[in-house]
Amino acid sequence: MNKEEKRIVPQLRFPEFEKDKEWNRKSIDSLVKDNIIYPQKDGNHGNIHPKSSDFVPKGIPFIMASDIRNGEIDYYNCKHISKEQADNLQKGFAKENDVLLTHKGTVGEVAIIRENEFPYLMLTPQVTYYRIKNKSKLSNEFLRSFFLCGDFQKILLDTSGGGTRAYVGITAQGKLNITLPPTLLEQQKIANCLSSLDDVINAATEKLDLLKDHKKGLLQQLFPAEGQTQPKFRFPEFKNDGNWEEKKVEVACDKPFSGGTPKSNNPKFYGGSIPFIRSAEIDKETTELYLTEEGLKNSSAKLVKKGAVLIAMYGANSGDVAISKIDGAINQAILCLRSKTNNSFLFQYLTHKKNWITNKYLQGGQGNLSGDIIKSVELLFPKKTKEQQIIANCLSAVDELITVQEKKIKQLKDHKKGLLQQLFPTINELTI
Repeated sequence: MNKEEKRIVPQLRFPEFEKDKEWNRKSIDSLVKDNIIYPQKDGNHGNIHPKSSDFVPKGIPFIMASDIRNGEIDYYNCKHISKEQADNLQKGFAKENDVLLTHKGTVGEVAIIRENEFPYLMLTPQVTYYRIKNKSKLSNEFLRSFFLCGDFQKILLDTSGGGTRAYVGITAQGKLNITLPPTLLEQQKIANCLSSLDDVINAATEKLDLLKDHKKGLLQQLFPAEGQTQPKFRFPEFKNDGNWEEKKVEVACDKPFSGGTPKSNNPKFYGGSIPFIRSAEIDKETTELYLTEEGLKNSSAKLVKKGAVLIAMYGANSGDVAISKIDGAINQAILCLRSKTNNSFLFQYLTHKKNWITNKYLQGGQGNLSGDIIKSVELLFPKKTKEQQIIANCLSAVDELITVQEKKIKQLKDHKKGLLQQLFPTINELTI
């Protein structure tokens, strides 16, 4: 097949459009020139850019790249400036139905401004808005979906240079290509398909949030509050069993211990069959590094069994708690706890106490805990191990529902990712 016989078409096309003309490849600059979109704009630069001292509790949302996540604008946590100040700025006035694209620092997040209470949103120089001029030629929902497709995202990130200083300026954005179906109807069909899937993902996410809130509520009800010796809710068979007993973690556990790391990067120490668990991997089923038997012997790394309670002591996730899903070896940033009565109960209790522990005991510039601190934490335990078991079973059942829901959401997102790859032609290559 020669070049003239190749067509710009997606891998997957709805049946009613299979005999239609090929898609058109246009640069963003050409869409502006053809009066399909208005010139894309971002926020104010230089000395007229609002400063932190200008922020007010209520006013016009001042949208940064970090305020756009998973297709949504975070109106709750974003900064605000007064309308008087905003009205005097020169550009960056984004309105309902505009498509937002983050282009600095965080690159490639996309959202549409839905109906809201504000006359407009104010953008920082980190965010670009795209406004449709000829709605018979281009759908904003289609444009949003196109910006999310894998091919466009890859080119956008490649253009940005990546890293913490990733940046795709307004001029560079104008050179980027977009492929459009020959009819608005096909655009709308694609956008509706993806929007329907978004609705399913959002509903599944809301259910996940409700499950997490339910779990949080159960933790508050099933464990004693600070200063109390009994929980607010107690299963009927234990209501007359009196106060829970106070014990330090080291007393409630069988010889808590932490691990270590081989003193050198000797290749003989790595690449074996022993999962080497570090603090960010305490809840994972796989690890990035594996020790050899020689590596284990030449370090203070300690072996842990599946089902042990692991708590991260160092780094950004210090205070995180997990039940180990694998047999492996831990490094010095992890403390292994093995309850004398019920590991699952201990895990749930420490999960509930995490904020209290970190707020009270975090120390050092990186916010580190120590093994001695964790071992000294005092917890309350029911007198009967059966009560521990029932509480643990109740909370574990909710954890299982949360895990199932998280997997469902991941599957839906993977499905959407696959659709995005198939419903749009590649930008820089012709497809047959």
